Amino acid sequence: MNPIVSDIKTIDESRQGEAFYSPDIEVINDINIKRFYIESYGCQMNFSDSEIVASILSDCKYQPTKDIEEANLILLNTCSIREKAEETIRKRLRTIDKIKLSKPGTMVGILGCMAERLKQTLLEEEKLVDLVVGPDAYRDLPNLLNQVEDGDKGINVYLSREETYADISPVRLESNGVTAFISIMRGCDNMCSFCVVPFTRGRERSRDPFTIVSEATHLFEKGFREVTLLGQNVDSYKWQHPETHESYTFARLLEEVAFVHPDLRVRFSTSHPKDMTDEVLHTMARFDNICKYIHLPVQSGSSRVLSLMNRTYDRDWYMNRVEAIRQIVPECSISSDIIAGFCTETDADHQDTLSMMSWADYCMSYMFMYSERPGTLAARKYADDIDDEVKKSRLSEIIALQNSLSREHNAKDVGKTVSVLIEGDSRKSDEEFKGRNTQNKVVVFPKVDGYNPGDYANVLITSSTSATLIGEIILT
Repeated sequence: MNPIVSDIKTIDESRQGEAFYSPDIEVINDINIKRFYIESYGCQMNFSDSEIVASILSDCKYQPTKDIEEANLILLNTCSIREKAEETIRKRLRTIDKIKLSKPGTMVGILGCMAERLKQTLLEEEKLVDLVVGPDAYRDLPNLLNQVEDGDKGINVYLSREETYADISPVRLESNGVTAFISIMRGCDNMCSFCVVPFTRGRERSRDPFTIVSEATHLFEKGFREVTLLGQNVDSYKWQHPETHESYTFARLLEEVAFVHPDLRVRFSTSHPKDMTDEVLHTMARFDNICKYIHLPVQSGSSRVLSLMNRTYDRDWYMNRVEAIRQIVPECSISSDIIAGFCTETDADHQDTLSMMSWADYCMSYMFMYSERPGTLAARKYADDIDDEVKKSRLSEIIALQNSLSREHNAKDVGKTVSVLIEGDSRKSDEEFKGRNTQNKVVVFPKVDGYNPGDYANVLITSSTSATLIGEIILT
């Protein structure tokens, strides 16, 4: 089978997506074959969902293309977490509409969270799309496409309490063939007041652990050397065997995946401070191939604001969890999500956030201004009363502090030799490799004969920036 360039791109505010290769679909050079193009926006879950969609479409005789102009079907897998994300999609749809007008018969669809949230608006008011499919309705895509081809609109935004897509083998669309996502659960039961996810992705349901381990095993056998277990809140993973009633927690699942092979690195995201147990941390400490990195969103350093956010923990609880990480997995790095300018946030609350950042010593953070989302508890109950200029100013301070923390964090690694999983060429030069160490830090280093993507290399760190470690392979 020849590798092809797929059409899936990951686009968020931290990185612009690239074209990816897939060895999973054989290219058929036939002008009668229908072709699809997907762009994914937002979180890793959306990217994982796009791989599921690609698998479903390949089963109904659609082939991927990297060229949007030749696509018969154009899909945007969307995010509703912030207003800016939705504005980006609307602008993109207007651009795509010009392509559609120039090529009659082209179908345009919206997938994911924005599809669930806006539903009829996208079909009827804006008339820019033919197809609207929510996160739990991807199996219905063949039927919906038939409806559109027959001249109707296709819509299915039903939220399921059971759907996990456990039996669907995702089409792996990453270009490097080294790292892959595995979705272990869907939905979210945490009703954070600022968040639309429970409304767009439904309630939590966990996937059968045997299918997860099987998928990880299959990936390793195909040459992948790292998997990331995905969920809105992986720590709340729970599954019970329907016959034996044997229970699986996230800690047990993590152990089972780590046992697949010592050379298979295991990552996970995202952790919720209220659910992250010492059992998970002890499991991480026992296995060298479980990466020593935890994404632990704090959102705010103020207990008062955390209460308004309905995060169900306070500042002291969060600090306790960080202390547990430091004690049980001392080499672990921690990253975070931070919101600037939530409702009623004072200067004192903002200072609490800055002090938490310094104390926790985050290796990196995703940082945003608060964006009120219709339908959330915060939108119904609280006034979005922080001026945009104040939000911007506070966000600038947060970003500046994080840049400083990241720079200092990385500078501490200079002089160390770290194990790096080679993922491929660096962005800036095909004379250099890039990869990540166990702490999820990007490492760039000159190529050496005999090393290839998927190999582990011992790299001496010689310098650093706030975003990258720079080094050279130590030959053994």
